[in-house]
Amino acid sequence: MKKYVFPTLTIVCLLIGFLVGNAVSNKVNAQRFYIQNGMLFQQPESKVDQLLQLMNQAYVDPINVDSITDEVMMEVVKRLDPHSAYIPKEDLEMVNSELSASFSGIGVQFSIQNDTVQVVSVISGGPSEGIGVLAGDKIVMVNDSNFTGKTITNERVMHALRGPKGTEVKIGVMRSGTTEILPFTITRGEIPIHSVDAKFIIEGDEAKGERIGFVRVNRFGENTYDEFIAAMASLKGQGATAYIVDLRENSGGFMDQAIKMANEFLGKGDMIVYSEGRSYPRYEARANGAGRFQREKLVVLIDNFSASASEIFAGAMQDNDRAIIVGRRSFGKGLVQQQIPFADGSAVRLTVARYYTPSGRSIQKPYKMGEGEDYAMDLINRFEHGEFYSADSVQIADSTVYLTKNGRVVRGGGGIMPDVFVGRDTTLYTPYFNQVVNRAYTYQFAYQYTDRHRKELSKYKDWQSLEKHLLKANWLDEFVAFAQKKGVEPNPEQLAKSKPLLVRLVNAYIVRNILNDEGFFPLFERDDDVTIKAVEHLTTSPQ
Repeated sequence: MKKYVFPTLTIVCLLIGFLVGNAVSNKVNAQRFYIQNGMLFQQPESKVDQLLQLMNQAYVDPINVDSITDEVMMEVVKRLDPHSAYIPKEDLEMVNSELSASFSGIGVQFSIQNDTVQVVSVISGGPSEGIGVLAGDKIVMVNDSNFTGKTITNERVMHALRGPKGTEVKIGVMRSGTTEILPFTITRGEIPIHSVDAKFIIEGDEAKGERIGFVRVNRFGENTYDEFIAAMASLKGQGATAYIVDLRENSGGFMDQAIKMANEFLGKGDMIVYSEGRSYPRYEARANGAGRFQREKLVVLIDNFSASASEIFAGAMQDNDRAIIVGRRSFGKGLVQQQIPFADGSAVRLTVARYYTPSGRSIQKPYKMGEGEDYAMDLINRFEHGEFYSADSVQIADSTVYLTKNGRVVRGGGGIMPDVFVGRDTTLYTPYFNQVVNRAYTYQFAYQYTDRHRKELSKYKDWQSLEKHLLKANWLDEFVAFAQKKGVEPNPEQLAKSKPLLVRLVNAYIVRNILNDEGFFPLFERDDDVTIKAVEHLTTSPQ
C-alpha cells in the first residue's frame, strides 16, 4: 500500500495546486491592468460589467452592448465633478484635435449663410490656395453630391472637408460672375491651428517713446508657447517697451504651455502654480530665471470666459505682483484632468487634482457632485446678478484672505478677480442694436458687402487705409435696408445712439474678411474699453 500512497498524494496535491492556481489566475485576469503615463491602473470587474455581459449573452433580443456601455459610462461620470467626462471612441479624435497643432483638411475658413457654405478666407500655403479656391466662393457640391440646405451644419462641413492627409475630396464651387459650378479636386494636407490671433503695436506716449505690444492668445494648444514667443520677439523688434497679453475668451488647454509662458516673466524660484489631489502627489512649477521679459511692464486681460490655463497664467502674474490684471472675474476652472484610454479606443478625462495659485488660492469655483446643470448656469446667474457690469455685484464664496508676494490682499473661491475691474459699457446699446447683433445680421451683412466689393476692397493692404475707405463708403443705409428685409424695423433714435458701435463692428468684420485677424483686432481693440484701460495703466502708472 505504501508503494501507492505517495504517488496518490502527489497527484492530489498537484490537482489542488492547479485548481487554486487557475482560480487565482481567473481572479487576476478579471482585473484588467494597464499603464498610463507610467502609472499602473486596474479596472476590476464590477456589477455593471457583469450585467452588460449577462445582457449580451442572455437577453431575449440582440442588443448593441457597445452603445449601452457608452451611455452607462457617460451617466456614471456625470455624477462626478462638472469637468470629468467620458469620451466615446468616435468622438475622441475630434476632442483631441481641439488642442493639436494641426489637422488635415483643405485649408479654408468658412461660414454657413443662407444654408450655403461660403469661403471666408483661404489659408495661406494650404491645399485650396494652391489650386485656385478663392475667398467668396460658395461650396455647393462635395464628392458629386449636393451640399446645401437646412441639414448643413459646422460639424457636417468639417466631417466632409477634413480627412487623412493625402486623401482627395471633390468640391463644386459657385463663384461671383460665373453661372457654372467650378469643379476642384483637392488633396488634403496639414493645416496649422494657431493660438495667437494677432500681434500689433499700440502707440503710447510719443514723447516718451512708448510702444505697447498687444498679443491675443485664443487657447493653450501644443504650439502656443512657440507662437507666443515668436509674437513677443516680433513686437520687441518693433520697439515695444510694455506688453498687453489678452486672454479673454481663452478657455484654457495644456497647463505646460501656460507654465512656459509664465516663466518668461518671472524671476528664478517664483512659484507659478501647484496642484495636488487625494492620490495625486503635490506638483510645483517654479520659474527657472531664464525668462526674456522679466522687467517689462505687463497687463493681462481676462473676462468671464477665461478659464483653466488662462487662470493659471493670470494667477501667477497677480500673486507674484508681476502684472496688473484688467477686465472681469474669470470663469473659475481649476481642476486637473488626466485622460485615460480604454482598450476600445474610448477614454475618460478624470479629475485627479486641483490647481492653486502661488498664494494658495483655489482657482475652482464651487460645485456640487453630479449637478452639472446648476454649474453650467453659473455665468448666466452672474450676468443676471449684475457681475458683468459692477465689481460690487461679485460674490466670492471663499472669505479667506490671501496675500501676494508684496503683501497685497487677493481673494479666492472661484476664478481670478482682476486688479482693475472694467464692467460692460451699455451706454451705446439699444434694442435695435441688440437685435441686429444677436441675430448675426451685422456679420451676415459684412460678408455680403465684402463679397460684392471684394475686388475694390482687396486693393487695401492695411487696416488703417481700409477703414478710411469704409468710413467714406457710407454703407449704413444699405445695412438698415438689409436688416429691415430680415424683419428688424429701423428706429432712427436708437440707430443714431448706437451708430458708433454699429459702424465699428461692421467695419471690423469687413476688414477681417479682407485682412484676417491681423487686421480685425487692431481696429476692434482700438475703441475697446478694457484695452483702453490697460493702455492707460501702462502709460501713466509705474509697475
